[in-house]
Amino acid sequence: MATVLVVGVSYAAIAQDLASFEKRTTVKVLPNGLTLIVCERPEAPVFSFYTEVDAGSADDPQGASGLAHMFEHMAFKGSTEVGTTNYPAEKIALAKVEVAYAAYDAEFRKRVGKDPAKLASLKKDFGDAQAAAQKYVIPNQFSEIAEENGAVDINASTSEDSTQYFWSMPSNRLQLWAYLESQRIGHPVEREFYKERDVVQEERRMRIDSSPVGRMLEQFLATAYVAHPYGRSGVGWESEISQVTATEAEAFHKKYYVPSNIVIAVVGDVKASTAMPILEKYFAPIPAGPKPEPMTTIEPPQMAEKSVVIHDPSQPFYIEGYHKPDYRDPDDAVYDAIADIFSNGRTARLYRSLVRDQRIAQTAAGFSGYPGEKYPGLFAVYAVPLPGHTDDEMRAAIEKELDKLKNEDVSDAELERYKTRAKADMLRGLGDNDGLAHTLAEYQTRFGDWRQMFLDLDKIDKVTKADIRRVANKTFVESNRTSARIETATATPAPQNAGGAK
Repeated sequence: MATVLVVGVSYAAIAQDLASFEKRTTVKVLPNGLTLIVCERPEAPVFSFYTEVDAGSADDPQGASGLAHMFEHMAFKGSTEVGTTNYPAEKIALAKVEVAYAAYDAEFRKRVGKDPAKLASLKKDFGDAQAAAQKYVIPNQFSEIAEENGAVDINASTSEDSTQYFWSMPSNRLQLWAYLESQRIGHPVEREFYKERDVVQEERRMRIDSSPVGRMLEQFLATAYVAHPYGRSGVGWESEISQVTATEAEAFHKKYYVPSNIVIAVVGDVKASTAMPILEKYFAPIPAGPKPEPMTTIEPPQMAEKSVVIHDPSQPFYIEGYHKPDYRDPDDAVYDAIADIFSNGRTARLYRSLVRDQRIAQTAAGFSGYPGEKYPGLFAVYAVPLPGHTDDEMRAAIEKELDKLKNEDVSDAELERYKTRAKADMLRGLGDNDGLAHTLAEYQTRFGDWRQMFLDLDKIDKVTKADIRRVANKTFVESNRTSARIETATATPAPQNAGGAK
């Protein structure tokens, strides 16, 4: 009975919160297509913003994987007005960098007749051109201006589906923020691009090339997908990262960073009546552009089970994934319910079975919407065996739990726990300015109306036991499964020096 009361109280709070948010939230679409959201929350003299660009790694052009991710690294390099001592001169110098790189790249890509001496000379010319352009750069000026004016938690992130920029700031610096953010969106400069490209390459080496699990997950996705770009590396394939250019980045920005493809949410001690005119002053002049055409590639149905095996002298690891619909599907909340019942806390099925009772795994969990949710993704389940246990045991134990979902109803307690937690988690996420700004921008981008976040609470409550069995039987079938594992291999000893140590 206590659980029912919690849910009932949540409904009253939900209705009150929606009415309250509608009074405090203003949405305006500017003539150039950019969507602004202002939510008044005057508890403290600060505000948070969240800019969501509806383009992520899935939108990388063919042959240029990792390009969307580059903008996360270029986010705070400045603009035509910030970060430079003389932009007209810098612009000329940067153009020379592109000419020098194009000449070097053309020679580097030759499969026949590559001239090593010419390549070295062209590489030197490229380095000299970069050094000449660097003379005009004021390093980190964009971030320093923001931080000197109280900005905290300055960051950016890239997912398969979108790119985000965010920080928090004193509310009396709203106009400065609007200037900086509009400069970054409307007048970016791809300065120090090749320096950041090197940073991204190093990031790839750390996250994937030097990580057995990273390599396995990359191959897992590449195997699960045959057509859709979810199968490509989000950070980028090494051969493509190493050759992507600032010219390509400018073309990507021109296509995807148009106002009609961007939502900005501002939450905190701001009044819409005074904030909106300031935001319009800075964001309305950004030139309009056509909204990018929707992606037409659809992943075909998987017809047979696929698998990946990585042999590595490291700890074993097992994961399997099943194709599922995107976030707009009526069953999306059902997949969330399965993930919660499988993975949320010590009462979750995978923890109880594999970790607590059988003691064969150190961790086990399931999650929905990997690597993204904008397009059909995967429902994935993984387990890491304890010493003395194997990936085969993990697979068998996971299959047993999936079969239970297909053949037996979940308990009343499990279903109620999911509903209570899901509602509480969503409402809790609205408790601070940055979390609310994130949610408003995300829902406005996905559904065209931020109010959908409250309607999703109703979808949660409508999930039934029959829904879970139906979705489990539809999804968790052998022909829809892709699995990947790390099998521990004995390290090959290094060859001995025949001549002895020197």
